[in-house]
Parts: sequence; C-alpha cells; structure tokens
Amino acid sequence: METLYNKEKRLETVLEKLKNLNSLPSVHTRDLEQLYVEKNQLQSEKIEIETKYNNLVLKYNELKNHIKKLEKEQKKSKEIHDQFNQDIEELGEETDSLVDEIEKWQI
Repeated sequence: METLYNKEKRLETVLEKLKNLNSLPSVHTRDLEQLYVEKNQLQSEKIEIETKYNNLVLKYNELKNHIKKLEKEQKKSKEIHDQFNQDIEELGEETDSLVDEIEKWQI
C-alpha cells in the first residue's frame, strides 16, 4: 500500500502534467482525460486514507484515555489494599497490647 506521501506526490505530478497539457494541441485530449481520471482516483484515495488515519487517531486517543483510567483505578485499588493491610496490622498490635494487659491483670 502506498503511503499518503507517495500518493500526494503522484497527484502533484499528475496535476503538473495536466497544466502542461493544457497548452498542447487537442490531439492529446485522450491523454488529458486519462490524467483527469487518475487525478480523481488519487484524490479519492487520499481522502479515504485521511479518513482512516483520523479514525485511527481517535481510536488511539480513546485507548490512551482508557489506559489512564485503568491505571488510576489500579493505583486507587492498591492504596485501599495497602490501607487495609495497615489497619489489620494496627488491629493486630492493639490485640497484642490488650492480651498483654489482660495477662497483667490476671496475675
């Protein structure tokens, strides 16, 4: 598949040929018509490629935003998990402290 740049260069070449043919005798009318057909084809291909490119850019941006959202959710989940582990550790320490206090009072 030709790149957009190559097609655009071909289009410019065809347009230049068309300009040159305008000054030629009418014998080259058939060539001129063929060049117009080729020019129109290249222009339509260019539009199609630009449309596909724009759609890809939109899809890329959607995916990038989705990844950012997932990363934020993952970070939030990790923070919640870390806080939960910290709370469990603190409860464990408080439990140990209360057990020690109970043992002191039982003695």
